[in-house]
Amino acid sequence: MAETAVARRGISIALACRTFGLSETCYRYSPRLSDENEQIADLLIGLTQARKTWGFGLCFLYLRNIQGHDWNHKRVYRIYRALELNLRIKPRKPAQTRQARRTGGTRRPQPGLVDGFHGGSSGGWQGFPASQRAG
Repeated sequence: MAETAVARRGISIALACRTFGLSETCYRYSPRLSDENEQIADLLIGLTQARKTWGFGLCFLYLRNIQGHDWNHKRVYRIYRALELNLRIKPRKPAQTRQARRTGGTRRPQPGLVDGFHGGSSGGWQGFPASQRAG
């Protein structure tokens, strides 16, 4: 509406924007070409098919540093998410501990241990010097 008022009536852009409650930034805004977005999408699809373990960060750095494109990372990530490429990498399983690897995943109690305490000859307070015994 502001554009038609400026074109037909010959009023200034500032007056037209104030009349319609529109900022001048919104009046002058022109969206980026969708051809570039299609090019970004094609490159991202090709990269993720060739390098299945790469996430967004490596793909973006490859496009920026190796191929020399100067696209904004937010714009590239918006397209990356729209293509649902952020859902393709499965999260890693937690690493097994040495004990779990050695025993096959189950923890067996060691012989001679009862609830984590040694029994037998250590016998309570006898192993401590007399100066450290309580009471």
